[in-house]
Amino acid sequence: MMNLKKCALHTAVAMACGLGAQLANAGATISFGEDKYISAGFGFITSYNSVEDAAANGSDRSNDFTLDSARLYLSGSFNKYIKGMLNTEKSGGGSANSNFEVIDANVQFQLTPEVAIWAGRFLSPSDRANMAGPYYSMGGGYWANIASRYGWNGGVIGRDDGVAVVTSFMEDHVAVSFGAFEGDNIFRFSGVGAQSEANGTKDKLMYAGRVQIDFWDAEPGYYGTGNYFGAKDILAIGIAGRMKKDGVVSTIPGVVGDYKSYSVDFLLEKKDVGPGTFSAEAAYYYYDTDDVFLGEQGKAYSAGLGYLFNDPVGWGKIMPIVRYQKFDADGLTTAASVNTRTSADTKRFEIGANYVIAPYNSVITATYGKTDTPAASSDNFFRLALQMQF
Repeated sequence: MMNLKKCALHTAVAMACGLGAQLANAGATISFGEDKYISAGFGFITSYNSVEDAAANGSDRSNDFTLDSARLYLSGSFNKYIKGMLNTEKSGGGSANSNFEVIDANVQFQLTPEVAIWAGRFLSPSDRANMAGPYYSMGGGYWANIASRYGWNGGVIGRDDGVAVVTSFMEDHVAVSFGAFEGDNIFRFSGVGAQSEANGTKDKLMYAGRVQIDFWDAEPGYYGTGNYFGAKDILAIGIAGRMKKDGVVSTIPGVVGDYKSYSVDFLLEKKDVGPGTFSAEAAYYYYDTDDVFLGEQGKAYSAGLGYLFNDPVGWGKIMPIVRYQKFDADGLTTAASVNTRTSADTKRFEIGANYVIAPYNSVITATYGKTDTPAASSDNFFRLALQMQF
């Protein structure tokens, strides 16, 4: 007889997929016996945004409520060796014409406790910001989309169709992953006509890998998180890279280049620093498009600080945060794929606070910030976001 019970969805997902960090979502699990189950849940991020000079008249502040993300989660298990998951997302980069699409659809073959093979659609090995995503960052649906460009532009919200070997060593203190992927949507939301595959071009695979070392507490699992909200002491560094031969295709006939990107990320989180937990994150990125798209080529940086107070205030705990991102592009690329070598920095600075009711599952975030782009004047913004997962 099936046993319907309440449990942590991502506890099930962790067992199914090795997502050791993401033990957060409350959901329902139907058990069919030992190591056989199906789990289901959902999550969403909605926000109020007010941006300087963004109203329809071009001079007043905008006032908009937006459904930034909506996801359905499914995971299952045949036995302790074969697991799988299916997740969906409201896609479209936040546009009004968004559709639901599959972001995760994969199977994991756990060959040994330390070695697994993932196949299907999933997050390819990459930087911590991409592996964590908006639900497992420093809170409030944070997208590191200025610096972590593949996480936003590439694949299906950072996902790709392919296969990867996922391994861990030294009691999960060292993690290594490497895989081959389709890589046909590297510049999905770039908005400059950039392509990674087109008619008449070669069909090459994209290769991606990541190595992560944890010096304090271990981080078991493949999908990661950007903040543990005081659950662990973390001192970690990760190195990631990806490349695709002939992976940069201009709309100008015959203009094709190779795509490469590299990143180094750092996370420190320490409990009992005064009356709370201190966290610091930083990352460096390098993007190379073989000079085909200067607007997607260059160096990027991101950094963030947070401090979670131990004592609750009402339902949750207060966590002041500050974040900075910069993408120093080598130039500008127009929609006609014409390059111009000029200063093309994009920067964003944010300061605010999380109200953490339940880590990852219930977080309210308020931030005030400023975005500088090459194509427009600087605009300040206020954002109030609600993140919920069930």
